[in-house]
Amino acid sequence: MSNQKRTALAAVSAVAGSVVLWAAPVAHAEVVDVNYQCQTPIGPKGAVSPIDIKGVKSGSGYTLTMSFQKGVSSSPVELGKGAMKPSAVIELGGAESGKVQVAGAANAAAVPANTPIKISDLSGTYTPKKSGKVTFTAGVLTIKALGTTTTCTPKNDPKPSLELDVTGAAASQNAPAGGSELPKTGPLDSAAALGTLGGTVLLTGAAGVLWLTRRGQRATG
Repeated sequence: MSNQKRTALAAVSAVAGSVVLWAAPVAHAEVVDVNYQCQTPIGPKGAVSPIDIKGVKSGSGYTLTMSFQKGVSSSPVELGKGAMKPSAVIELGGAESGKVQVAGAANAAAVPANTPIKISDLSGTYTPKKSGKVTFTAGVLTIKALGTTTTCTPKNDPKPSLELDVTGAAASQNAPAGGSELPKTGPLDSAAALGTLGGTVLLTGAAGVLWLTRRGQRATG
């Protein structure tokens, strides 16, 4: 390989690396301990559960999934299969305010009396209205079972479990067709987004190398 080709390849590689670092999707997630205090039909109960919130890009919005690593309440009687239905809200902060409703499946197996109730993963859809960094924090949990309602409220002012850098609906509509803007994604698909960006940069780089090589040949011909 000639010195000219080596120089061109090195230059393109450097540009590709800088673009990947600059355009990587911004997302931050962590498991946060939430101190839930619950008002139940038989009196107050409570427990601390680590909460994880994930956001995965889906069309113009995100699918949010809220996961509980510990049960936060119990029942004085056995809950039969399908007797308990959980839901919750996720509080928005940063560039947006408001709440996202999330819900989960009923219990797949019977829950014995006086044992912690395992909450299934709760999911819902979030569509950005504004652009910027948006935080997602565990909010009120509601458990409906056997005709009763238990409400569990975070009492320790928990930190956000997830932060995403999002693009609002208006900005997305005004974006040029076929633009090169990288989709803003959550933690689960950041790697895929980076892979797509890398492929684009490498294709562009190959064209740049070819052009530089031909230009050099014309200059020396």
